[in-house]
Amino acid sequence: NENNTYDNNSSNDFNLLVDVPGNDNAYWDEVAAKLQEKFKQKRIADEAKEQERHRRRATRKQKAKDYSMEVARRKLSHILYTEPSEIVAGEAVKVFYNTDNTVLKGKADSTFLNYSFNRWAHSGTFSPVKMQKSAGSSGWVSTEIDVPEDAYMVDFVCGDSEHGGGTFDNNHGLDYHLSISKGPKSPPLYICHIAVEMAPIAKVGGLGDVVTALSRAVQEHGHHAEIILPRYDFLLASPLLQGTTYETEMNWGGCKNFVTTCIVEGVRVFFIEPSNGMFKVPSVYSTQNEDNAKFDYFCKCALEFLLQTGRQPDIIHCHDWSSASAARAYWEDYHHYGLWKPKVVFTIHNLEFGAAKIGEAAMHSQKFTTVSPSYAYEVGDHPAVNPHLEKFSGIINGIDTDIWDPMDDQFLPLNYEFENAIEGKAAARDALRDKLNLRKDRDCPVIGVVSRLTSQKGIHLIKHAAYRTLDRGGQFVLLGSAPDPKIQADFNDLASQLGGDMGAFCYAYDEPLSHLIYAGCDMILVPSMFEPCGLTQMIAMRYGSVPVVRQTGGLRDTVFDVEHDQERAAWEIHGSDDYKKEGMDGTNGFSFEGTDEGSLDYALNRAIDCWYNDREFFHKLQKRVMEQDWSWNKPALDYIELYYSAIKS
Repeated sequence: NENNTYDNNSSNDFNLLVDVPGNDNAYWDEVAAKLQEKFKQKRIADEAKEQERHRRRATRKQKAKDYSMEVARRKLSHILYTEPSEIVAGEAVKVFYNTDNTVLKGKADSTFLNYSFNRWAHSGTFSPVKMQKSAGSSGWVSTEIDVPEDAYMVDFVCGDSEHGGGTFDNNHGLDYHLSISKGPKSPPLYICHIAVEMAPIAKVGGLGDVVTALSRAVQEHGHHAEIILPRYDFLLASPLLQGTTYETEMNWGGCKNFVTTCIVEGVRVFFIEPSNGMFKVPSVYSTQNEDNAKFDYFCKCALEFLLQTGRQPDIIHCHDWSSASAARAYWEDYHHYGLWKPKVVFTIHNLEFGAAKIGEAAMHSQKFTTVSPSYAYEVGDHPAVNPHLEKFSGIINGIDTDIWDPMDDQFLPLNYEFENAIEGKAAARDALRDKLNLRKDRDCPVIGVVSRLTSQKGIHLIKHAAYRTLDRGGQFVLLGSAPDPKIQADFNDLASQLGGDMGAFCYAYDEPLSHLIYAGCDMILVPSMFEPCGLTQMIAMRYGSVPVVRQTGGLRDTVFDVEHDQERAAWEIHGSDDYKKEGMDGTNGFSFEGTDEGSLDYALNRAIDCWYNDREFFHKLQKRVMEQDWSWNKPALDYIELYYSAIKS
C-alpha cells in the first residue's frame, strides 16, 4: 500500500491447515500417478517430436543426395550413357559415347571402348571393342557389352587405337565408372586421415572442418574412415571425449607413446600421446620451430601406430604443411617395411604457409588436391605445385548441413526452409535488430559481414561496403575481429563513426549471433582478395541470404552472378547445358572481379537495386539459393573417385 505497511504475524506469517480429501496416502498416490502420467505423456510427445525432426532432416538430406547423383548423371550423359540406364549384373548393356565432347572429336569412325569391371580389378579378360556410329549423329558411337554376374562397377576408357597408344579419353585420369544398380555391393574403402586439427574438438580453421565432415561423408557412402590426431592437453577438458579408452602403447622415437581412442562426431579417432610431453600444450599451434618438430614427430608416430597395429588403409590422407611430412616418411620409412598397402592423398588447404613441406608432399603423393577448382588454377604456377600438375585437382569443400540448418536452428526465433523463407527471415531480421539495437521502422536491406578482419579478407572493401550500405539507406552488420592490433584499431574507429541504429559492429567470437546474422540479413558480403574455398557464402545461401562476393577461388566456384553466369550456373548446379529450360536457373548472387572500391560497388549496388526495385525477384532468389545443395554430397563423391584413382596410380 501507499504507506508500505504490512502484517506478518510478528514475523511468523499466517498459516492455515488444508484438509486433504479422503485417505492421506490414497490422495498423494493419486497425485503422484497424475504427475507420472503427465511426465510420461510429455516424454512421449518430446520423443515423437525428436523422431519427426530426425525424419525430416533425413528426408531432406536424402533428397539432396539423390539430386546430387542426378546432376552427376546429367553431366556424364553429355559424354556417356547406357541403355538401360540402370545396369544389371548378368545382363547386356549398350554403351553410348559422344566423341564430339571429348578429345576424340572427329574420330567417330575409329573409336574403341576399353572396358573392364570392379575398378579394373575383375579377373576376366575383356578385349577392346570398336564402337559403331549412331544413325543421324556425327559424334555419337555405341556398342553392346555383357556384364558379369559378379560385377558391381563398369569401367571405361575410350581411344582411337585398339592396342593402346594414340589418343585416348580417360576422364582426366579418373577413367569413367558406372555403378551397377542391381548386383553385388562394392567393397568399402578404408581411409585414414593424419591431421593436426579436427572439428569441433581441435578446430582452428577450415582444415578441422574438412577432416571431420569428409570422414563422415565418405562413411555415409559405405566406406570406413579413421582419424589420427595428437592428444593435446587441452582435449582433456572436452566433454565430447568422456568415452575415451586405452588402445595401445609403443616404444618409438626415444620414448613411450600412448594411444587412446574415442568416437567423435561418428568417426573413430586415435590420439597419439608421447611421454616426452611434446603435446602438453594449450593450443594446436605455437611457434613455427616448435610446430615443425612436434608435427614431424606426430606424423611418423602415426605411421608407426598403423604399422605396429597391423592396419593397412587403402588411403592415407594428409592435410596441409602440418601433416605433409607423413607422405615422404611413408614411402621412405614404412612402405617397404610392412605398411605396404596404402596410397597417399594430400590436400592443400592454404598455400600461404609451409610451401616447402607442401611441395615435398605433392611429390610423394599419388594424388593431391586443394579446396576448390578455381584456387587450383590460381596456384598452378606455384613452385610447390607446378612440377606435379598432372596429379593435381581442386575439389570444393562442403558445409555441415546439420550444424547450419535453418529448419532446426536453436538460435533462431522461427525455424524455416525455402517454402517459408520470407517469414522466417523476417522474424530473424526483427530479432537481429532487437539484439543489436538497430531501427525497426525502416524498410531497408540488411547487409552482413561475418569474417576475420585480415588483409586476405579484403578489409578495405569491407570498410567501403559499410559506408556504401548506409549511403544507400541500408543497415550494415559486422561480426569479426582482427588479430592485428592496428587493423582492429581502424575498425574500432569505423564503429565510432558508423555505429548506431543503422550500423552494428561486433568484434568478438559469437556463435549464436553468427547464426542470427546469416538468417536475418538479406545479403552477405565476402570481398576476399583470395579465398581457397570459403564457407561463409555457402552458409549464407543455406539461410537464404544472397551472397555478394569477389570472383576468386572457391567464391567463383560457388556463386554465380544473376546477370552474367547463367550458363555456368545451369551446368554446375543442375548439370544442364540449357539455362533457359524450366528449373535450370542456378544463378545465386552478385559478383565482381577487381580489388578496388569501384568493382565492389558494381556488385553491391546491383544487389541493393534488386532489393529495392524488384522485391518479388529478390525473394525468389532467396528461396532459390536455399534449395541449392552445398553439403558434402558432391565433394564426397569427388574424393571417393580420387581415392580410387590414387589406388590405381
